[in-house]
Amino acid sequence: MSTPFGLYIHVPFCSSRCGYCDFNTYTPGELGSPRDLTGPYLDALDKELELAAQRAPYPAETVFIGGGTPSLLGAQGLSRILRTVKATFGLAPGAEVTTESNPESTSPEYFAQLKDAGFTRISLGMQSAAPHVLQVLERAHTPGRAFAAAREAIAAGFEHVNLDMIYATPTETDDDVRLTLERVLETGVDHVSAYSLIVEDGTRMARKVNKGILPAPDEDTMARRYNLIADTLEAHGFEWYEVSNWAKPGGRCEHNRIYWVDGNWWGAGPGAHSHLDGERFFNVKHPSRYTGLLIPDGDALPALPIAGAETLTEDERHTEKIMLGLRLVEGIPRQWLAPAAAPAVSRFQDQGLLARDPARVRLTNKGRLLADGIITDLLLAEEG
Repeated sequence: MSTPFGLYIHVPFCSSRCGYCDFNTYTPGELGSPRDLTGPYLDALDKELELAAQRAPYPAETVFIGGGTPSLLGAQGLSRILRTVKATFGLAPGAEVTTESNPESTSPEYFAQLKDAGFTRISLGMQSAAPHVLQVLERAHTPGRAFAAAREAIAAGFEHVNLDMIYATPTETDDDVRLTLERVLETGVDHVSAYSLIVEDGTRMARKVNKGILPAPDEDTMARRYNLIADTLEAHGFEWYEVSNWAKPGGRCEHNRIYWVDGNWWGAGPGAHSHLDGERFFNVKHPSRYTGLLIPDGDALPALPIAGAETLTEDERHTEKIMLGLRLVEGIPRQWLAPAAAPAVSRFQDQGLLARDPARVRLTNKGRLLADGIITDLLLAEEG
C-alpha cells in the first residue's frame, strides 16, 4: 500500500477506574462476571485478527496495544497477541511494536519477556510525580513506580520508552510539574507525551467539578504549564513533533503518526475504531458482545464485530487532513489549503503563530498553544 498501515489492539480491562477516564474499559465489578474474561477475550481477538487480515491483507508497519490496561494480560498474554499478529497480518520489516503498560502491573521479568517476544516500544502511564495529583486523578500507582518501571524497561533493552503526563489537574502546581519533569529526565526515556486534563462528561471527576468539590481546569494555567513542559523538554534534547508529543532523535512514535497523516489502520478489540481508504468503522463496545460474535455458540459462524461504519466525503477527508496535519511540526503543504485561506495564513504569520514558509503551513512555538483555533479559522477561511 502507498499509505502506511498499522494495527491498534484494544484491551478493555482495568483493575479500577480512574476518576477522569471515559475510555471503553471495564473493571471486574462493572463486568459483573464471576469468571475471568481475559481468556475468552484473547480467543475472540485471535479470531478477529484472522478475519480482519482477509479484509485488509497488508503487513503491519506498526502495532499498538492500548487500553484499558494491557499489562493486566501479563507478558504471556501480550506475547500471544503478537504471535497472532505475525501469523495473520504479518509484520513489515522494521515494524514498530508498542504496548501500553500500567507501572504497577510490570516488573523486570515482564519487560524482559516482552523484549524477547518482539516488542520494540513501551508506553507507561505516569501522569505525575506528585502524590496529591495522582490522588485527584484516582490513579492506582505510586509516584515512584512509573519512573522505576521506565528504568526497568530500558535495562531490559528497550531503546524506545514513553512516559505519559497529564497536566493542569486540579490542585496541581507549577512546582509539581517541575518535579515531574525532573524525574522524567532522570530516567533516560526518549519520548514524552503531555496532555492537558479534559474533564469528560459522565466521569466521577466531572461530577466533583460540577458540585464545586474540585475547580475546573483553567486555560491560562494550561498554557503556562504547556510552555513549562515544552521549554524544559526541548532544553534537554527532546524535539516536539506533534503538539502533545516530544522525542529524542529517532524516538518518534510511528504508530500515532499513521493517525496524523491520514493513514490506514485496523482497530481490533471491543470498541476499537478502524480506517481504510476513507471508510471508518467501529466494533461493538462490550467484551461479552464482542466475544459472542467472534466465538458464537452452536453452529453460528464467527463474524467481524463491526457495529457501524461511514464513508467519509472528500470534504470530510480534506478537513481531517488539515486538522491532523497542522498538529505536526512539519505542518502541511501550502497547496492543501484553498486560495481563499491565504489572507488568514498571512494574518497568522504576522502574529507569529505560523512560520513564514512559502512551501508549507506550519505552527510556530507560539502557535502551538492556539493550534485548535488556528485550524478552525483556516478551515472557515477556505469557505470564503
